[in-house]
Amino acid sequence: MLAYYSTVQHKVARVRSFDHSGKDIDNEPLYEISVQEEITARLHFIKFENTYIETCLDFIKDHLVNTETKVIKATGGGAYKFKDLIEKKLGLKVDKEDVMTCLIKGCNFVLRNIPHEVFAYQKDSDTEFRFQTNHPNIFPYLLVNIGSGVSIVKVESEDKFEWIGGSSIGGGTFWGLGALLTKTKKFDELLQLASKGQHTNVDMLVKDVYGGAYQTLGLSGNLIASSFGKSTTADKEFSKEDMAKSLLHMISNDIGQLACLHAKLHNLDKIYFGGFFIRGHPVTMRTITYSINFFSKGEVQALFLRHEGYLGAIGAFLKGAEQDNPNQYSWGENYAGSSGLMSTSPDVYPMQRTRSGTFDMLEMDRLERPLVNLPLLKDPSTYIPDTVDLTDDAMARKYWLTCFEEALDGVAKRAAASQPDSVDAQERAEKFRQKYWNKLQTLRQQPFAYGTLTVRSLLDTREHCLNEFNFPDPYSKVKQKENGIALKCFQSVIESLDSLGWEERQFALVKGLLAGNVFDWGAKAVSDVLESEPQFGFEEAKSKLQGKGRSLDLDLDGPPHKCALIFADNSGIDIILGVFPFVRELLSRGTEVILACNSGPALNDVTYSESLIVTERIAAMDPVIHSALRDEKLLLVQTGSSSPCLDLSRLDQGLAVLVRERQTDLVVIEGMGRAIHTNYYAVLRCESLKLAVIKNSWLADRLGGKIFSVIFKYEVPCK
Repeated sequence: MLAYYSTVQHKVARVRSFDHSGKDIDNEPLYEISVQEEITARLHFIKFENTYIETCLDFIKDHLVNTETKVIKATGGGAYKFKDLIEKKLGLKVDKEDVMTCLIKGCNFVLRNIPHEVFAYQKDSDTEFRFQTNHPNIFPYLLVNIGSGVSIVKVESEDKFEWIGGSSIGGGTFWGLGALLTKTKKFDELLQLASKGQHTNVDMLVKDVYGGAYQTLGLSGNLIASSFGKSTTADKEFSKEDMAKSLLHMISNDIGQLACLHAKLHNLDKIYFGGFFIRGHPVTMRTITYSINFFSKGEVQALFLRHEGYLGAIGAFLKGAEQDNPNQYSWGENYAGSSGLMSTSPDVYPMQRTRSGTFDMLEMDRLERPLVNLPLLKDPSTYIPDTVDLTDDAMARKYWLTCFEEALDGVAKRAAASQPDSVDAQERAEKFRQKYWNKLQTLRQQPFAYGTLTVRSLLDTREHCLNEFNFPDPYSKVKQKENGIALKCFQSVIESLDSLGWEERQFALVKGLLAGNVFDWGAKAVSDVLESEPQFGFEEAKSKLQGKGRSLDLDLDGPPHKCALIFADNSGIDIILGVFPFVRELLSRGTEVILACNSGPALNDVTYSESLIVTERIAAMDPVIHSALRDEKLLLVQTGSSSPCLDLSRLDQGLAVLVRERQTDLVVIEGMGRAIHTNYYAVLRCESLKLAVIKNSWLADRLGGKIFSVIFKYEVPCK
């Protein structure tokens, strides 16, 4: 296992306001778009078999060692086994780090930074891996590391942990006894034998002793009463498979009972299992899961980690990088450069795997700013961003994977067209298309590869692949043009609204919000219209809406809110003619407004930097917006996200601080990605409005409506 840090140079789209003084601004672009090089930090973790150690050391020598490098961090058995080879080949001193300290540091890192890191294993379910929502407070937990023996560690904080128990009966016992019983020397082959065996041929069951269940004690007749018990009375040879399976059950049950007792003793309900005995093997995960469920009477769940095989290397790297304090940052998994969790089924890609559940690579990108929970979430520990789990819903999964496949050629074409002056744009666009297509095929076979499969993860994977091939913002020119067109209409929209009576204006404002949300280039039904009908505009969008008239009213007749947090969606008509008139109305009522936009580009969603320029131009036309900006009653912030969807548990820390300081009591979430694909069921501690236009026929039909039906969900928290 190799872990290293690199700086990655990639392209980013920047916007900068023109100096329009003395110019005819009607014929000038709203702002300048430039593509610049940016350096970001990336962590690389590469897993390899020991047989490739020489190749790995050659890679380190050629690419990672410089004249300032004196020491290389190492942990685990390899730190001792390959110490002399490493020092000779690289000319560096090997600094061995404590194994358990590294494991725990690595575990804390993945629990904090990878939302779908933890899973429960369910062999007989349609979904093998049941991913858990990470609790915002990851401590305390029990880490059961099953190597040669078993170590049980209670982890209370980042730096506080203690060994509270263990056993000499662990993976080494299974391997050693298994070798004696079956003459099989390889661990993986031993597990393969166990997967084919029938332990009841060797084990004595409760029903073998009592003729059925032992009802007085509530014991099922199929429970193991004595491991290998039948070998004392049966006058026959037992198969290698049956003996291996019996041995696996015996050791797993022992470990499970021990882990349960320690969890109860220390009042812990989270038990994570790791070590080479687990290593993603379906047979061991299944037996450990059964054991924990039985001995805890279903009160405790056996939990496993997607990146379990990386923990030691991650921890060793973090120890070596302590002077840079990597834990002060938030990190995100880069789906484009990471391998996925493999299926435990031998029928899935049998040639691509030598062992079930293994990874090849993990890449983590450092995010510009720390990410935290939205303070207004009612219960962050139960918050699930995504509305539909495609891992579970086979029909929805098939539809959305096909939908993304069919859209792929168009996305690649737009990516190439966004860089007309680049000689290799077509070549890079084709590489993007091929990479994302391969990801989609992997997800068809293994929907759990990157955690819970959702529309959000499909969109985010596409954005990661676009960025890998230097297409940072394929819709930048579209957004620039649409922002310019919409700004020319802003004053007439405001004049029209101001001419209405109060009740009519409220209805018109909400209808305008929804009409603006129609302009979403990520929806095929809309992009087809926008490409075939260039004159399609705000009024045409209003006529498309499928709603029930006055049922769209938002009750603003009460006292004004202190502060409204609005998560904006698309550029152009959406934010300028839909969102800003609504913002203006709130400001006029005395409500402060925090307008949150994406930190980075995704589809035609408005970015924070674009919103600054748009707001500046609106303020020059409108005294309400101008004075609100001047008096800091209108605040523009970035979300910390570069996704068309919204995870309220991973928001920019600065936004969270503002929400608290301004005593925010209304949250508005706009758009299909943010209010339907995510957050439809999100429960907040304040009033909330979730609104969107459904621009997908299949989704509209599933929800019992028509395309361009509206979602208008106004929620007041229970007192």
